[in-house]
Amino acid sequence: MAVIRHHVGKRLSETAVHNGTVYLAGQIAEDTDQDIAGQTREVLGHIDRLLGEVNSDKAHLLSVQIYISDMVHFNGMNAVWDEWVAQGNTPPRATVEAKLANPKCLVEVVVVAAQRS
Repeated sequence: MAVIRHHVGKRLSETAVHNGTVYLAGQIAEDTDQDIAGQTREVLGHIDRLLGEVNSDKAHLLSVQIYISDMVHFNGMNAVWDEWVAQGNTPPRATVEAKLANPKCLVEVVVVAAQRS
């Protein structure tokens, strides 16, 4: 099966789909003046949009890696996550503190999902 890429740029593609599995690039907020709640909401909105473009959604998440710039933001990020995630379909997830490429970014989320049948 072919690999289908979307939003292809010089450095990365925002999504790649292979054999019914969707891989998203790390998603960050564009408005980095927001606090952790605002940045997390924006990032999850990007994920919703990108998954929707490839016939998937948050109920089909297979795994999620969340990178936060400082663990002080953990509870704020989780409050937004808990409102967003599809209850009953919560994915395997890891959350780690990491130095992100842009110091104004507080959170980056990487997702793997299945396409809807």
